[in-house]
Amino acid sequence: MINYSNPHIIKYPIITDKATRLLENNKYSFIVDPSSDKINIRTSIEDLFNVKVIKINTCHLPKKKKRVGKYLGWKSQYKKAIVTLAKGDTINLFAEN
Repeated sequence: MINYSNPHIIKYPIITDKATRLLENNKYSFIVDPSSDKINIRTSIEDLFNVKVIKINTCHLPKKKKRVGKYLGWKSQYKKAIVTLAKGDTINLFAEN
């Protein structure tokens, strides 16, 4: 059996207004490696957080213009994955002290 798990596939979670609304439906958003596929993302999430993944939606987001003073540049392109978990499974994104 091929081991698809790679700790560098999941970069960090997305914490925005839309992403926090999706948490109510047990959907979590992550920035992932652009070359990864759904199988790699699924196994990485299941191994890292010990949860059962039901569905994964991915999309490549476009580059965006970024201006700093008189200089014009580009923000890097990235890939977003929205992961739907099974009922009863959760991922704690917010650390509790």
